[in-house]
Amino acid sequence: MKDFWIACGYHLLDRSASGGLLVTDEFLKAYFARPELMPPDEACEVERRLHRELLADPRRAVAATEVAAIADADARENWQFVLAFRDLLLRQPTLEAAYLALVRSRSVNLPPLFLNQLVHVILRNALDGCQDPFVLRAAELFFRPQRIVPHERLLLLGDEEIIGGPSPLPVLSLISMLGAATRAEVDVLGEGNANSYWRRSDQFDFALDLTGGTRGPVALAETMTRWMSHLLGVDVAIKPLTALCDAKLTWYVGLDAEATEIGDRLWHGETLDGRTMTRVLALFQVTFADAGLVVDAVGREPVYLILAMTSDQLVRMKPQNLLTGLPIKRLEAAT
Repeated sequence: MKDFWIACGYHLLDRSASGGLLVTDEFLKAYFARPELMPPDEACEVERRLHRELLADPRRAVAATEVAAIADADARENWQFVLAFRDLLLRQPTLEAAYLALVRSRSVNLPPLFLNQLVHVILRNALDGCQDPFVLRAAELFFRPQRIVPHERLLLLGDEEIIGGPSPLPVLSLISMLGAATRAEVDVLGEGNANSYWRRSDQFDFALDLTGGTRGPVALAETMTRWMSHLLGVDVAIKPLTALCDAKLTWYVGLDAEATEIGDRLWHGETLDGRTMTRVLALFQVTFADAGLVVDAVGREPVYLILAMTSDQLVRMKPQNLLTGLPIKRLEAAT
């Protein structure tokens, strides 16, 4: 079986009887060994001791006063965040349960980096055994911001960190007519190069074609289906749509902040201008295998998902919205 996303830490974790991820000392030590937490030469003795002792015993209790005694303000903040993250993981039986507790609390006090890393490793678990590189590439939207790659006819998404800011254009080796010249070079994932995804999965240097009618939207729908099944134990079918023609938005979920705003405006009966509508990248319809799970107010009306981009062509998907925003009567972790 082919492996992928080696760097996410999945192989440092154990599995529960139901398939959830169990935190290990090795996983925690990987965080304490990160460069951001490595005390520099000028670090105070409190910081040095804390770092040394947590590498030896990553579960040891740390009092707030101990962190407050660290001389450097940036170091104090880094330790406050990483210890809050560690304590969250240790309070819950699995990483999946920790993530659900975090997003259901509606008060995420951790930097997005920690949330994205948690999504990354949970998705690695949910997609274990997946042999479709298109699904894996689509799953990258869950935990890595994407940027639109300009092209006349295709809707291409490239990794924001790889492509860079809004001004550089990436060189797409499969679309040479772009004629751009920058430091970033990405391939468009296709049938001819899909097999190379396995050795490049930690590089995030493939562009995904999300144009309607291609494999991209189907792959993203499959990822969302697996995500919901793994975390909620809810079976759904998700179908990509090319348009919402006179659709009644009884219930919708924005897969990002921009899409939520657009959905809210449509739900209130607003007519959106053409510029706003061009920010809608993908539409999906959700069907529940068990209609009895759906709240009575929705009944058998279609449920829609909307993915959009910002005005500067950035896509920041919020996968937690799939867990907290759907009209499900009971939400229970499956792991």
